[in-house]
Amino acid sequence: MSLFEKETEWRFWDQSLSAKNRSALESFAADDLLCELVGSGKSPSAVRTWVHDDTVVLGIQDHRLPHIEEGMAYLREHGYEPIVRNSGGLAVVLDAGVLNISLVLSEKENAIDIPAGYDLMVELVQELFPEAPIEAYEIVGSYCPGSYDLSIDGRKFAGISQRRIRRGIAVQVYLCIEGSGAERAELIRGFYEAGLKGEETKFAYPEIKPQVMASLSELLGKPLTVQQVVLDLYGMLGMPAPRPLAPDEMELYRFYLERVVERNRKMLPPSP
Repeated sequence: MSLFEKETEWRFWDQSLSAKNRSALESFAADDLLCELVGSGKSPSAVRTWVHDDTVVLGIQDHRLPHIEEGMAYLREHGYEPIVRNSGGLAVVLDAGVLNISLVLSEKENAIDIPAGYDLMVELVQELFPEAPIEAYEIVGSYCPGSYDLSIDGRKFAGISQRRIRRGIAVQVYLCIEGSGAERAELIRGFYEAGLKGEETKFAYPEIKPQVMASLSELLGKPLTVQQVVLDLYGMLGMPAPRPLAPDEMELYRFYLERVVERNRKMLPPSP
């Protein structure tokens, strides 16, 4: 039985339009907040959809590039704002054609191990696109490679990460729905070139091959939109009443946002 058939109540928070011109840092604070609310039993399991314009979300290792300032300058020259996320992985691209989904579950009653968290998100994406032969394995040459890369015929369109806090788990996926996956990969390839300048490092940064990445529109050969996928997900959840933040939750959200912003400030050099 599907997770989405077993779960009787979902909290649905759609920010696919409202968050677009806001900092992606706000989304990481929102997921930290939901982890606490869901983990403590103050909220049912949650699904949040979010989209941000022209942002590159860096991982912990990315900010250690020997020429990170040059790498960030490259991204800004191409119209993208870099931030550092609070979950694992390496650099990924966010833009209007990339839908992010956060699945937030509680470990208050039963533990959920790390592979099980990833498997749940794979299940969600496969249910969203039942006609697609989606596989989960590392796509060498993609940006932010990992064993739960989602691909069709060897070309990656999505990646998954996890965040765990206060008995809550946020499993996050970025889905390249519209546009060119190769163009996004080319941006990240240029970022690493600028940030490394040919230097050898202890950490092995990925050698990006843009041809191994694509959007779902490209892979399925039909015009998909972010908003249509949001509506499909909404229907899959049983069309729950949308539930944004209540006033008391907003206070806690501000705490998490301040923490995320301060952490990002410390990890990245200031923009010129």
